[in-house]
Amino acid sequence: MVLTDIEFLINFLEERHVPKIKKTRHTYLTYHGLEERYTYVLINGIIKNSIILQDGREYNISYITKPDVISLLRDEVSKYTEQPFNVRIESDEATFFQIDRVTFWNYVNSTPELGDYVKNYYRKKLSENIYRIQRMVMNGKNGALCEFLYSLIDLFGVKVPDGILIDFVVTNEDIANFTGISSRSSVNRMLNTLRQNGVFEMQDHKFLIKNVSYLLDNIAN
Repeated sequence: MVLTDIEFLINFLEERHVPKIKKTRHTYLTYHGLEERYTYVLINGIIKNSIILQDGREYNISYITKPDVISLLRDEVSKYTEQPFNVRIESDEATFFQIDRVTFWNYVNSTPELGDYVKNYYRKKLSENIYRIQRMVMNGKNGALCEFLYSLIDLFGVKVPDGILIDFVVTNEDIANFTGISSRSSVNRMLNTLRQNGVFEMQDHKFLIKNVSYLLDNIAN
């Protein structure tokens, strides 16, 4: 069986008995701008990446729900490096490999398969960043909200008889921080409009998407 890049990485770290750590809901793994000596690889759980803007506001970048390297966006030489993101745990628990940065890069430089993984990782992150900028520039507030709701389908969507259930609780504050909408009250007002238009219903504080076509029609292409 051919392993994916991330499967190879996880098996590689398992074979070398790299330490694992666990973090609980709403605790932080790393903080934006603080120095860190470890590279972290998410094994299971849900995390949220964010940065702090110059005006002090938090801007959410992404949820990560699958195994992935969390902090690989700095040089490979320094023992300590500033973290690019706040990383907060959003599931009840999340498990990570915790490996010294220098050791990790030594593995990468001596193992062609890991070198390929890192190249693909950077290409993936570059593509995601370009898409994020396009989304911010091209979509108005309503488009940004529709795009965000649509993105939740891929991450947390479960098909049910009445539509697609987003099986994860997302707060208005987080929606505001993901979309750049100024406040929770503005998000609430815009969500009410979408709900009145039959785009979604709420079930146990979770979104039940009823009209995916409406979301797609309001996303800039």
